[in-house]
Amino acid sequence: MNDINIMQDLVCGAFSLNIALSPVQLEQFKTYLDDLLDWNRRINLTAITDYRETQLKHFVDSLSVTKAFHKPLPYACRFIDVGAGGGFPGLPLKIAFPQIQLTLLEATNKKCDFLRHITQRLSLTGVDVLCARSEEAALMSEYREQFDIVLARGLAKMAALSELTLPFCKVGGMLIAQKKEPVADELKAAAQAVTLLGGQIAQVIPITLSELNDNRCLVIVEKITRTPSPYPRRNGVPAKNPLG
Repeated sequence: MNDINIMQDLVCGAFSLNIALSPVQLEQFKTYLDDLLDWNRRINLTAITDYRETQLKHFVDSLSVTKAFHKPLPYACRFIDVGAGGGFPGLPLKIAFPQIQLTLLEATNKKCDFLRHITQRLSLTGVDVLCARSEEAALMSEYREQFDIVLARGLAKMAALSELTLPFCKVGGMLIAQKKEPVADELKAAAQAVTLLGGQIAQVIPITLSELNDNRCLVIVEKITRTPSPYPRRNGVPAKNPLG
């Protein structure tokens, strides 16, 4: 059975998102899937270990971020995936859109080892693996307010998530947070934090795919002013004591 048939769930999900994957890209996704599940036997990268579920709940879910793209991505658009874990959603987006520049931010050394391994294994260029906490990385001049698009998946509630992510986003850029409905109360609780950090909640985009029918959505935050210099606060404080 060839890779196209093996990866049929990914092919169908990507098609639903108007993304056509080439045979080379499908081969990359297949290698990614195999290595993810192999490494997962030694380090905790994912609770999902089924072939089909991985294609849908990791790969298609990651590609669903494209619902927030209202126009073609500019060449060398800079993305940062905060709390990248096993590489989601950043790496599937990089495979599908090789022109983007991607930083994978992850605090756990063993997960960073996997991210470096899979980036090399897939021959991906324009990918930087940064092993650090977001509270520390966001204070570094080479990362602070340098990114067009900031990605966050399963990172934290919106109030804490905003402090961990918006400092990376340049003015005019956007944060895309992958969430599940209902999110109204969470957004209400985060409104003060988002404003303080220079953001504005723009919209919530429902993910209406037959392949993903569990109330997933994208929370879009536009960066409208610079983040004040005291933020983010020191390690662990955003999660323990969210703004607002």
